[in-house]
Amino acid sequence: MDHSAPAHRWRGFAFALPIALLTIVPLLAVVGMAVTPQPDIWLHLWNYVLPRVLGNTLLLMLLVGVAVLIVAVPLAWLTAMCDFPGRRFFAWALVLPLAIPAYVLAFVQMGIFEYAGPVQSFVRDVMGNSRWFPDIRGSLWGLVMVLVMAFYPYVYLMARSAFLTQGHRSMEAAQALGYSPVAAFFKVALPLARPWIGAGLALVLMEVLADFGAIAVFNFDTFSTAVYKSWFDLHNIGAAAQLAAILVLVVLLLVAAEQRSRNAKRFHVSNPQQHRAVLQGGMRWLAFGFCLLVFAASFAIPMVQMVAWVLSIWREQLNSDYWGYAWNTLYLALLTAVITTVLALLLSWIRRRHGDAKTAWVIRLAVLGYAMPGVVLAVGVFIPIAWLDAWLMALLEPFGIQALGIIKGSLAGMLLALAARFLAVAYHSTDAAMQRITRSQEEACASLGLGPWQTLRRLHLPLLRTGLLSAFLMVVVDVMKEMPITLMMRQFGWDTLAVRVFQLTSESMWEEAALPALAIVLVGLVPVILLVLQTEKKPSSAG
Repeated sequence: MDHSAPAHRWRGFAFALPIALLTIVPLLAVVGMAVTPQPDIWLHLWNYVLPRVLGNTLLLMLLVGVAVLIVAVPLAWLTAMCDFPGRRFFAWALVLPLAIPAYVLAFVQMGIFEYAGPVQSFVRDVMGNSRWFPDIRGSLWGLVMVLVMAFYPYVYLMARSAFLTQGHRSMEAAQALGYSPVAAFFKVALPLARPWIGAGLALVLMEVLADFGAIAVFNFDTFSTAVYKSWFDLHNIGAAAQLAAILVLVVLLLVAAEQRSRNAKRFHVSNPQQHRAVLQGGMRWLAFGFCLLVFAASFAIPMVQMVAWVLSIWREQLNSDYWGYAWNTLYLALLTAVITTVLALLLSWIRRRHGDAKTAWVIRLAVLGYAMPGVVLAVGVFIPIAWLDAWLMALLEPFGIQALGIIKGSLAGMLLALAARFLAVAYHSTDAAMQRITRSQEEACASLGLGPWQTLRRLHLPLLRTGLLSAFLMVVVDVMKEMPITLMMRQFGWDTLAVRVFQLTSESMWEEAALPALAIVLVGLVPVILLVLQTEKKPSSAG
């Protein structure tokens, strides 16, 4: 295939660009409104919103980032390099919190630790009062605890992979030079793992920036909640767009940092870790207790509490309304998954046939949406939709047709934003499967006279079946958990399970929120279990 021929130089770019517009148009809409600001909006933001929101966001990122490192890196080291009671269980169980959305973990922890919750009730029974107990409502420490428990698995997985691929001889060499095991960890293992840890930390910080539900539960203002309030409370889409543009800039800086960390992962070890250090005496039980505490706080206790709440209210709550929310959720998830999987297949196939730099860049732009917070994409999709709506209504007005909105608040708007958000999820799974198809197989099809589309149908699609199914299921699960896009762009009264959780937690109805939340978590366990099965395989020796 001659990609250097002039006719082919722009073909891949031209094919991929329409798909990339799903992400490019919303980002350009947000940035375009930011570079043409209205002075009164900026003055209001500068005086009343930006100082507080910027300070809160940076403080939250700092505290969560530091706390995640303190929790995740020791956990990764213990389960990868040490032997202690329960290590094999904790190695995979510590990944399970990925199945619980942060907004679910937030309201469960709120229900557990608030004044009427089981913890303070127990304290009052034992000690007579709980006035000294710190109040979790609206507290920064409570929010940090929730976000750390929700997001530490990103750093845990990356750091554990790094430690497993380093090999035992590097630690032996450090100890032979006179370093203690602790000093060898800080002098050898940690510096070698730094690119992995940096990439995981960048993902955590992007999740903190993107989070809306957990932060709303704790009534703490960051950029994501400020965008929502500007749009829905102040009815000022301009202010929402200005804040969203600043958020885009911060996210792009984090994406660049994460990409740099990934590019730094270049070392190779031919002897991955096989023999673990056996902890002795109190150290082994200290390691066990640390792992158990994190697992209990982040997964076991929240799950038990949700099940207990569901058992107490399911007869009253499991009605036709609930099944309507479940159907809306599944319907939206299936439609989004179909759209993103088809687009991901096309992108992967375009990349396969056109390996030039222009095509690669436009594909990177196409999958950038996953790094963007849902509130940004909601605002970015709404702006051109509102403009298109106004144009269509002006076009129809001479014919006596009047409408409040044609596309705004429609299923189409939600699907556009969700497809932009989750295209990357489908693409990475599909492209990984595409890379396993050899060039010789494609050349064999060409020798038989099959054209590109025939090769796609008869060779690629059968071999990509597993990858496409994985992509489809992962998008279904992610859409079922997604909150801000659906909340901000849905038609009035068209609620999903995630939106229902938001509505109930806004009124502190923890028990009632447990039913839709538990359904979301159980579905979310599917990809997490698949991830656990994959990571528990023998690690590759290549970094």
